[in-house]
Amino acid sequence: MMPTARIHRKMERTAIHRREFLVASGLGIVGASCGQTALAAPPMPETPTASRATAKSTILIWLNGGPSHVDLWDMKPDAPREIRGDFQSISTSAPGINLCEHLPHLARQAHHLALVRSLGQHGRGPNDHHPGHYYNLTGHPPGESFPNSRLALPDDWPFVGSVVAHKLPAHPSLPSLAWLPTKSGENGIHRPGAIAARLGVQHAPLYVEGKHAAPLDFRSPALTLEGEVTAERLQSRYDLMKSLSDAERYLERSASVRNYRYVVGPTTPSPARTHRAPR
Repeated sequence: MMPTARIHRKMERTAIHRREFLVASGLGIVGASCGQTALAAPPMPETPTASRATAKSTILIWLNGGPSHVDLWDMKPDAPREIRGDFQSISTSAPGINLCEHLPHLARQAHHLALVRSLGQHGRGPNDHHPGHYYNLTGHPPGESFPNSRLALPDDWPFVGSVVAHKLPAHPSLPSLAWLPTKSGENGIHRPGAIAARLGVQHAPLYVEGKHAAPLDFRSPALTLEGEVTAERLQSRYDLMKSLSDAERYLERSASVRNYRYVVGPTTPSPARTHRAPR
């Protein structure tokens, strides 16, 4: 496992731009992943004003499973025993908002929170985690038929983080979107709703794979040399790609090529002449 810092140092020595690195090495950024994740969007381009602070980034923390909302955010203390949870509710720093007794530190910060208790599928899809995952991460209803076996499709609606990365200007030196530390599905696959899909892989996140037991033991597949690919071999690929690009630009600027296009370009043949190919 190779930390990204080592790759960055190698890339600085070889002076390859990150995007060119991905193209030359064939290690494109593909798909998206979720699980317990944090997504970061680039700085907002808005001009700060005196009356309104400007967010520099957005972090989405997605928990694939966990306690029910009636045991965390929406205690429903007056509901019947078979509906409410086993824990007690406590008051918070936000008037009228109660949280679970096991969240005392969060309760003191409740005035900074915006709780959305109306979230639900509301009959727009099956009442199941798999379509719910898609609905929450794309904002589009999954439809009546959305089995648990359904895989992510290229023409799916895109993950909301990819939409943000698409709409905002690219950061000059950082990826527009990062995803860590695990993928959304089992065995390293992507669940529906967790990929850039129809927006294209250029708006997919930079994946950083990690372990919960060892947070500093991480790697980014897109920035890690795999198999027998060495830094020298990667540089050779980059040089070849640059040579081909230079040759293509030279041909496009060549006067003979422009004249050739002018002479043999699309024309309307004269009806008075007949051309026969030699036998």
